[in-house]
Amino acid sequence: MVIIMLSGLLGGILSGFFKLGWEILLPPRTPSRNKTNPPQYLLQQFGFSEEFTHRYFIFSRQKVQYISLMMHFGFSITFSFIYVILVQYSTLFSIGQGSVYGIVIWILFHLLIMPIMKTIPSISNQPLSEHFSELLGHILWGFVIQICYIYILTIF
Repeated sequence: MVIIMLSGLLGGILSGFFKLGWEILLPPRTPSRNKTNPPQYLLQQFGFSEEFTHRYFIFSRQKVQYISLMMHFGFSITFSFIYVILVQYSTLFSIGQGSVYGIVIWILFHLLIMPIMKTIPSISNQPLSEHFSELLGHILWGFVIQICYIYILTIF
């Protein structure tokens, strides 16, 4: 249980930071589409106000939208825990050192669930650059979760 808790939390936090950095390097959305990003829009679909979803604090004279960050890290930590639990049952889930898991999560959320919910445009209306950024970002995100899991295993 300690391995699951530590590796799920560490994997979720570090992969979340990694994914944020990846999106700075290769932004998945245009600036106009990012004015209300998918986590913000999803919350608005569930009835939260735009005022709430766009809350921010100022750091270094820049807006840091903390509601989006909470959603981002919440997603990352949740699916890191799911990965670690699945790997406990079968190493089949760790094929590709977590990268296949990242691809599956990308397919489920960016190609199926969010387009069906109309949180993001349909697959054909998303630019190729968005698919490229999100796919590679999720592959590496899953790999970082696996690295954290292996690291925690070596400690215990």
